[in-house]
Amino acid sequence: MTSADYRIESNQPINGLLWPARGAHRFEVKDRALAVTLAAKSFTLPSSEIRVVHVPTGEIVFRKQASSQAGISDEA
Repeated sequence: MTSADYRIESNQPINGLLWPARGAHRFEVKDRALAVTLAAKSFTLPSSEIRVVHVPTGEIVFRKQASSQAGISDEA
C-alpha cells in the first residue's frame, strides 16, 4: 500500500456528511480532488479552519474557515 499524498486536518474535530472519520482531527487520502472535496463539504467549530496539506512538500493547497452562522438567531 502506498502512502497518502494529502492530509485533511484541523485543530478541532471535523464532521460532515461525507467525512469518513467522524470527529477526527485529520484524515489522509491519495487524491487531491478527493481531499479538497471532503474538506469543502466538511465543517468544524467556528474558531477553527480545515486545511488540505500536500504531505511531501508541506504546502497548504486548500484552506476553509469555519462558518459562524452569524445570520441564525434564537430570538423570535
